[in-house]
Amino acid sequence: MVTGGNSGIGRATAFEIAKRGGTVHLVCRDQNRAEGARGEIIRESGNQNIFLHIVDLSDPKTVWKFVENFKQEHTLNVLINNAGCMVNKRELTEDGLEKNFATNTLGVYVLTTALIPVLEKEHDPRVVTVSSGGMLVQKLSTDDLQSERTAFDGTMVYAQNKRQQVVLTERWARAHPAIHFSCMHPGWVDTPGVRLSMPGFHARLGARLRSEAQGADTVLWLALAPTAAAQPSGRFFQDRKPVPTHLPLARTSSSPAEEEKLIEILEELAQRFK
Repeated sequence: MVTGGNSGIGRATAFEIAKRGGTVHLVCRDQNRAEGARGEIIRESGNQNIFLHIVDLSDPKTVWKFVENFKQEHTLNVLINNAGCMVNKRELTEDGLEKNFATNTLGVYVLTTALIPVLEKEHDPRVVTVSSGGMLVQKLSTDDLQSERTAFDGTMVYAQNKRQQVVLTERWARAHPAIHFSCMHPGWVDTPGVRLSMPGFHARLGARLRSEAQGADTVLWLALAPTAAAQPSGRFFQDRKPVPTHLPLARTSSSPAEEEKLIEILEELAQRFK
């Protein structure tokens, strides 16, 4: 299963898995774009086993409903949490949730925790979450998860969400040893998301940005390679290597109590919308 599989790193990942004969579940928000991507992947890979599911990860009720239906009909070996957003002005969903947090953190939390029982039934199950090196500038903060009391900076909110994903990955790895969890930084990739959300950054880096296929390389390795599963669960990777989740002297480490508070808040929100 690849979330955000209709463009960017997600589409490149889905195509490579399809090309290798895998059954792919595309979880996408936009029906038209997703149907176009599914058709292209089928044509280019020759693989008909590409399923499309229209799900808005920022809507936790929809995510719960999707998983309930999915597990009645399908098995799952690998979940790739790739979908994300960087909204540069504070926006609320219909449920009153800040959109970046709802998509990047709560949506990932609900989808992953709901699918853990499905994954645990299979051989060599894995969860790969596409995070970002931007999280290195952020210490986990649970005091204002939805940016209600602080000046809104979309880039920093996104980086905080990506730090939250790293913490969740470490916690899940300890709680569910039957599943191999990992998260990763794909490098700075020339994707539609970067062009739209970070136009200045995109213009400055230009030709130095990686291609979508290059960005997907470590995702695929973590999802499929036996050598990746031999790594300890819960690690953060870049270019197929485990790398530190904190910069020297950056003071971005969090306490077990802070991490537990994040889990408690997410679980309370997840159950509220179940």
